[in-house]
Amino acid sequence: MGKYIYPDAIITTAGHVDHGKTTLVHALSGVWVARYSEEIKRAMTVKLGYITIGLYECPSMEGEFRVISDGLLKDGKCPNGDEPILRRKVSILDVPGHEVLVSTMISGISYVDAALLVIDASMPVPQPQTEEHFTALSIMGLDKLIVVQNKLDLVAKEQALENYKQIRRFLSGTWAEGSPVIPVSSLHKVNIEAVSTLVDRLVKPREVSDGDFRMLVLRSFNVNKPGTTPDKLVGGVLGGTVIRGMAKVGDEIEIRPGLRLGNKYVPITTKIVSIAIGNERVDEARPGGLVGIGTELDPALTKADSLVGSVIGKPGTLPPVWSDLSLEFHRIEKPGDEALKELSFKPKDVVMVHVGSAAVMGIVKGFHGDRLDIMLRKAVSAEEDSKVVITKQVNNRWRIVGYGILKDGNVVLD
Repeated sequence: MGKYIYPDAIITTAGHVDHGKTTLVHALSGVWVARYSEEIKRAMTVKLGYITIGLYECPSMEGEFRVISDGLLKDGKCPNGDEPILRRKVSILDVPGHEVLVSTMISGISYVDAALLVIDASMPVPQPQTEEHFTALSIMGLDKLIVVQNKLDLVAKEQALENYKQIRRFLSGTWAEGSPVIPVSSLHKVNIEAVSTLVDRLVKPREVSDGDFRMLVLRSFNVNKPGTTPDKLVGGVLGGTVIRGMAKVGDEIEIRPGLRLGNKYVPITTKIVSIAIGNERVDEARPGGLVGIGTELDPALTKADSLVGSVIGKPGTLPPVWSDLSLEFHRIEKPGDEALKELSFKPKDVVMVHVGSAAVMGIVKGFHGDRLDIMLRKAVSAEEDSKVVITKQVNNRWRIVGYGILKDGNVVLD
């Protein structure tokens, strides 16, 4: 068996609810990432889904787009019968589009390399969450965007062209103005090879970084089935993305903010017993893909995503844990959006704070010009000067209203 090829980048989906993000991921990967009963029942993504795909070259395919992904392989071969040549692997993060789940989307995109902005060709542009997701990508400093104009099978040529013009107007004057727009039908897997080729061409591999191991937790699981006997129980599993350094099986790790004991927080320590990417066991957790880490933790600590938002590292290397934040606040302004223009904060206003992979409810303590003080309902672990996205209910829906730079606050664990 050859040496395992690690994924070298993370791509996120983005876009309004029901525009076809999960269907696009299925077209690229051949796998439905919406595995949860609630998602199937509601026909929408509720939790973050992630999967790793291979990008393969098909040398004798005609045309400009000769790189395909797993979803287009037929019996392990290219559509034209070529033996596929594996170029690289990338991880895809599938995020929810519904407005009440915007916090889940923001927590997932903290450290991605590019985005696939999925737009329904049969609907006007932009839809509310198209705009919100694009704002989140802009705040987080993303500079690679591929627009996927989806559902071309549902519209006439004239409507598709008008929709394309609307997309171009939406992106005009932004960092993404020159981004490619690819017309596709994800349902029928039409033009998916163009998406695969552009991902390979535009998204550069992430370099393996030095420094202390640091990982953000996006999911946490108890993988034991009901009725498992005590002698066969396995420890909790943490899924997420490594942002620097690397870790190996057998390494001791620390998890923050940890367990809350009264007004204090105690870090959790455990040992890595396995590392997996998709269904493949690997030797190391490193930057560039989405990984699952098996631990010795009591699975009750990790069930139902209870450790999402945590930060993992080697003991003694993690940032402080904060129960209150003092932020240098920067508001979001959009031409013609009076609700955001007139936005202010009053003591006891409820906000959602997003830092790293954590999304935590908070209560405003004070707002003084460019300083916003927030008391958190659950502590977060973050470096000073971290970027913090703020969402708030505006006209009865959650919207991104600005971001802050963490300058001070109440530290409950150094």
